[in-house]
Amino acid sequence: MSSLRVIAIDGPAGAGKSTVARALAQRLGLEYLDTGAMYRAVTFAALRRGIALDDTAAVADLAASIDLVVGDDGVVVDGVDATAAIRTPEVTRSVAPVASNSAVRAELVTRQRQWARLRGGGVLEGRDIGTVVFPDASLKLYLTASPRTRAERRVAEAGGDVDEIEAAIATRDLADSTRADSPLREADGSVVVDTTGMSIVEVLDHIEALLRTT
Repeated sequence: MSSLRVIAIDGPAGAGKSTVARALAQRLGLEYLDTGAMYRAVTFAALRRGIALDDTAAVADLAASIDLVVGDDGVVVDGVDATAAIRTPEVTRSVAPVASNSAVRAELVTRQRQWARLRGGGVLEGRDIGTVVFPDASLKLYLTASPRTRAERRVAEAGGDVDEIEAAIATRDLADSTRADSPLREADGSVVVDTTGMSIVEVLDHIEALLRTT
């Protein structure tokens, strides 16, 4: 995997990972993968089929069997366009037990590595890309921002109450950072980029400067 040109972008919810990763991939002429969308897609599929999310074996079997395509054009699960559905409040509330399912994580990590190998690399974003999926990535970034800033960004994108969203972000941070399998943390050798108060262009310029020195 060391021969691949992989840029790993990790960080908590609302830090701007998706926006930055997508724009960076365009700048560099690489493909982009939102790994979080994969966990949301499994959650969507489980809810659609009436599978209990705490039935770890059933959810793991589902993750291994579904036809899943995550790309620039959206997310397709078993032939169904789930691009909008995976971002609904129901899926957002339900994704944590799926993301903490070790067998699901093992299956999706395998798919993520296959995705990168087929493309010779890419920009991958999530919560364990630099720590688990590609610990030898060309560049490992940990994007973060203050909880308030992250909540305000979510409100700007989709509306809602900023205090409630900030509280939900804090809950998700705790779940992600304390789960037993692949907890959210800064990868060894990663560069922390605090995007609080930074524009997308400023963040991209900063990352490109880092690439020139690696």
